[in-house]
Amino acid sequence: MADRAVGGFSTASLDYEPADPSSSTTPSHARFHGSISTKLPANWTVERTGYAAFRNQDRGFWLFGRLFWDVDPYTYLALRIKSDGRRYTVNVQTDSVIETDIHQHRLYTRHHRVQGASPLRQQASPTQTSDSPELNQELYPHGIPSALSDVPPESTVVSSSASATTAGSTGWETVLLPFHSFVRTNHGYVIEPQTSLLRQRVKSIGIGLTDRIEGPYDLRIHKIWATNGMSEAEAEEERRICGAHALPVDEGVRTGWTGPGDKSAESRGQQKETVGKAKGLKGLKSEWE
Repeated sequence: MADRAVGGFSTASLDYEPADPSSSTTPSHARFHGSISTKLPANWTVERTGYAAFRNQDRGFWLFGRLFWDVDPYTYLALRIKSDGRRYTVNVQTDSVIETDIHQHRLYTRHHRVQGASPLRQQASPTQTSDSPELNQELYPHGIPSALSDVPPESTVVSSSASATTAGSTGWETVLLPFHSFVRTNHGYVIEPQTSLLRQRVKSIGIGLTDRIEGPYDLRIHKIWATNGMSEAEAEEERRICGAHALPVDEGVRTGWTGPGDKSAESRGQQKETVGKAKGLKGLKSEWE
C-alpha cells in the first residue's frame, strides 16, 4: 500500500526475485520497491503524504475463530535484508483492544543513514530525525523512543551500527530486534500508556517507509522469523549469504540484550535472568538435558 489510497503519488511494489544460480550469496527474496512523493493531491483535505508499506496476509479463520502467530517462546524478531539505507520501520500488529494499534521498531542496518547528517553528527544526536521539531513534538509528546530514533541505541540493536558504509561485500545482513523494545503507536503517534506486544496473538508483520524523502527506494527481504538466537543451521546459512558480517551462533543473546547490559529492560521493570545462567539456545539445551 501507499499514499495513493488517499490521493497521493507514492508507489509501492512487492515482487518475487528468484535466486541467482551463479551466486550463492543471492538467494530468492522479496523486493519492496517504488518511489516516494510528498506531492499533495489537489482539492483534498490531506495534509501529509509520502509513505509506503507492506505486510503479510492474515492467516484467516478456522472453526474456532481467527488464526494468529504465537511468538511468545521467542525473544527476537530476525530479519535478513539488503537495505538501501532509508529509514524503514518494522510494524507488528496484534489482536489488541484497539484494532488500529501497531507496535513499531526502526529497521536499523549497517547501511542505515540519516538524511543530511554525517556519521559524527549521527553519533552525537541519538534522537535526531529529519522531520520538523513541531511534528516531533506532536508525534512524540514524551520524547522520541529509543527504538524509533534515527541512531541505533547500543542497548537496542546488536547487529548493526549507524554509518554510511554498506553491509559487507554481499550487502545482506541479519538484524535481530527484541520484541520488548517495540513501541506502541496508532496512526504514527506514540500512545501512552505503553503496553507490551501481545506475542501470543500476532496478526501481521510488515515494513513501512515514512521518511518523506522523495525518490526511489529498494529493500530486499530474504527471511523474517522469530528466534532466541542463531542456531548452528541458521549460522551456516548466515555465513553463506551475509559473508563477513554474518552473525555467529547465539549472537543476540551473548551481546547482552536480555542480560546485565540491557538497561532498557531494567527501566521497564522487567525481571532479568540471573547473571551467569546460560541463555539462548545453549541455555535451553542445558535445561532439556
